[in-house]
Formats: sequence, C-alpha cells, structure tokens
Amino acid sequence: MDFRGGAVKFLGTKRHHDKWLNSTENYDIKGCFAMSELGHGSNVRGIETVTTYDSNTGEFVINTPCESGQKYWIGGAANHATHTIVFSQLYINGSNQGVHAFIAQIRDSDGNICPNIRIADCGHKIGLNGVDNGRIWFDNVRIPRENLLNSVADVSPSGEYLSAIKNADQRFAAFLAPLTSGRVTIAVSAVYISKISLAIAIRYALTRRAFSITPNGPEVLLLDYPSHQRRLLPLLAKVYAMSFAANELKMMYVNRTPKSNKAIHIVSSAYKATLTWNNMRTLQECREACGGQGVKSENRVGNFMGEFDVHSTFEGDNNVLMQQISKALFAEYVASQKKKKPFSGLGLEHMNKPLPVIPSQLTSSYIRNSEFQIDLFHLRERDLLRRFAEEVSEYQSRGESKESAFILSYQLAEELGRAFSERAILKTFMEAESTVPAGSLKNVLGLLRSLYAVICVDEDSAFLRYGYLSTENASAVRKEVPKLCAELRPHALALVSSFGIPDAFLSPIAYNWVDSNSWSSQL
Repeated sequence: MDFRGGAVKFLGTKRHHDKWLNSTENYDIKGCFAMSELGHGSNVRGIETVTTYDSNTGEFVINTPCESGQKYWIGGAANHATHTIVFSQLYINGSNQGVHAFIAQIRDSDGNICPNIRIADCGHKIGLNGVDNGRIWFDNVRIPRENLLNSVADVSPSGEYLSAIKNADQRFAAFLAPLTSGRVTIAVSAVYISKISLAIAIRYALTRRAFSITPNGPEVLLLDYPSHQRRLLPLLAKVYAMSFAANELKMMYVNRTPKSNKAIHIVSSAYKATLTWNNMRTLQECREACGGQGVKSENRVGNFMGEFDVHSTFEGDNNVLMQQISKALFAEYVASQKKKKPFSGLGLEHMNKPLPVIPSQLTSSYIRNSEFQIDLFHLRERDLLRRFAEEVSEYQSRGESKESAFILSYQLAEELGRAFSERAILKTFMEAESTVPAGSLKNVLGLLRSLYAVICVDEDSAFLRYGYLSTENASAVRKEVPKLCAELRPHALALVSSFGIPDAFLSPIAYNWVDSNSWSSQL
C-alpha cells in the first residue's frame, strides 16, 4: 500500500501539502496507511490507538494501549515505510474527540526503526506477498502538533479543539469521506481482472475441443456446448454491465462535490462488494472452465484467485458494506415518510411512481424488454426497502435499539443491498446502451443487457420468495438464459477482444496453445 497521498491532500491543509505531497510523489519518503488494528477493521470508530495532546510541549503523544490496538495489515510497514498516517482516538484534557489522523515517522532515512516504535511482519499470505504487510506498536511516540491532518478539525497550541463541524457523527463521516478512493479503485480493478480471466477462458474455449456428437465425427469446441456457454457467457454479460457501472463510479468520484459525497460513499460501497464478489466467482468458473490448464501458474487465472480474494475484505468487509447500504436507504425511506416528500437521489426516484405491474404470462420478447427488466428490479428494491423498514421498526417496538434492530434484520439488509446494486448497474447499462445508434452493436449490447438482467433474476430467490414472479414466469425467465447464450456465442471472440487487453496480460492458452498454427485458424 502507500502513504495515501489522497488522504494527505483531502484530510490535510496547505502546510501538509507543501511538506509531504512532493516528497511522497518523488519517493523521498516511503509511506504506509495505519488504520486497521488487530481488534478493529471495519469498525473504524472503535479503534484503540490513543493520541493525547501535551500543551506543555505542543506535541501529540501516540500510544498503543493494548495488544488488540496494534496496527495490523499495514501495507509497506514491515520493511520499507519511513512514515505512516496513524488513525487514532484523540484525547484533549481527558475528553475523547473521536478518530483523527496524524503523520508519524517510523523509520529514518537509513531504514532504522525509530525510537519507541515496534514493527513486525504479518507473515506469509495466500496472495499479494509482494506487499509487505506489517504490524506497528507505538510507545508514547511524540510528534509535532502540525502533524495532525487538520482539514476537518484542529488543535490550537494551547490545547483548544477547533472544528466547524460540531456534530461528532458528521465529523467522523467527513474524516472518512476522502478514503472512498480505495473502494473505487478496488471495484474498478475487480472488473479488469474479470475481463482478463474471461478473455483467457473464452479464447481457450474457442480452440479446445472435446468429444464428438456423431460417431467418428470431429470433436466439438468447448464453447459450442450449451453447458459451457451457460458457464461463461452470463459472466461475460455481467462484466460488461459492471464495466459500465465502474466507469460511471469513476466519473462520480472525479466530479465529486461536497453534496455528492454521500451518494459516492453508498454507490462505491455497493459496487466494491458486488464487483469483488463477482470477480471471485468469475475467476473460479474460468479456472474450472480451463480444466487442467487452469491450474498452471502461467495461465494466470489460478494465481489471480489468491491475489484478489482479499478484495472482499479490505476497504470494508463486503457483508458489512451491504448492511451500510441498507442503513442509508432506510434513512432515506424514514425521511421521506416523515416529511411526506418524494424520494430524491440514489436512484430511488422510482419509489415515487405507481407500483410496477408484472404480466401474468411472460413471453420471450417481453422478458427482453428493457422497461420490463428495470420495472422488475424496481419492484424488488422498493418492496425489500419497505420490508426492511417495517422489520427494523417492529424490532424497535419490542424495545430493541435501532442498532440492534439493524443487526437482527441482517438478512433483509443484505438482500436489499444486492437489489440496490443490481438495479443501479442495470440502469447504468441501459443509459450507456441508449447512446448507441441502431445497428449491430446496439443489438449485441441488447443481448448482453438482457442476459445480465435475466441471470440476476434467475440467481436471486427473492423474486420467488416474495412473489415478484410466479413460478411459471420464473421458469420462463430461466429458459431465456440458454437462448441468449446461444445468440451471443457468435460474438464471443469479438466481445472479449473489445476489452483491448494487451497480449502480455493474457496467457499461452489464449493463443497458440496446441500447435504452431495461427490462433484464428483454429476457430
């Protein structure tokens, strides 16, 4: 990991920018980012590292009070970093002002560990061993007052706590807002890795043959088997859909404003979870679809599984992120009900419209209609939000606290998070598709969008559990999957080639894996 120049930029002010940013960019200092602890990962508010202000010397004193407070999984800390951004509880005159961020030196320019600092390696991991994750303990380490990253709050030389944001919860949210970049980066990288693995597996399936359908007949290409199409092509449709979503998320982040921070936090949380989960599923299916070749390190897919599995954990555990999304949607729902005002933002405007009506009998053409697809996703999301709000309220009426009610409603919370994510992704796909003029490209995008929609419906039992679809209609949707796969089969090579992945990023089985003949001649 790195010093998080973004954190210095957005959590710090000019004094930090002038002193630290150029040195970081020039690699004059080598940094790391010390937020997670042995006892606290997702629950940043509960971290145990303590920083107190000494007004006699004008210094902050950083201390690790217990073993669970040691900084853990700190990328770059074990062997390389000279400085770190330390997140800790700030105490002034015995009063806890909450989590704040500080810059502290942990090694000198010769690589020697600084006094009152203890560092250890986290040990060998299942992947990403090129990152030297380390553990850090602080034993009353003193740093200058100016090393507090003070864009949100500051401390005067005399020890007065200063912040324009008086509400502690809002102040905490402001401290974490600039860190959204980590989730954006992870979500986007998950799409990139899914693209590489699918390009390898689909190209391999266009050259590898197995069995023959007729006696003494030629062996059949793997991708000509309907079962193999069913394994890979829905994942291809998903990665196209998620690629549009990831691009939109990047633009949201680049064009962010203070007013958009909340939406970016929610959408980046949703996409980080959804896209990384999908990436691991894609990697596993692609590895299996390549048979024994998928086990070879040179063919990359198996290695990716170890390297990217951790994406579901860092920058927020995916299950926790899904519950955060549902809490945010719950707040929007309650605010709308109390103030009797329409929903606005987060794509919830569909809540203001009449409830979508699903026909009693679905035809193939209707299932492929984009308006029907988005209506069905809207129906699921709005019903799950209502159910979630009612369940939380029911628990509260029994005497449970709001937080306890959320915890007890975790099943609906995770279903709602999934519904929000998949609806947002489908909407983005539809918007991208609408910009393409009529023609063959638009037709293929329509097939991909429909396959994404129907596979999401087929894989989520909520559509049957809560009665959004009858069993007959659910069966009709399921039957559409192999039809769409068959129609996409002729476009498979063009679709993965359009990713524009350089040859060096692929693997031998994506090309001349059998003999010296040209790859294209084997199609």
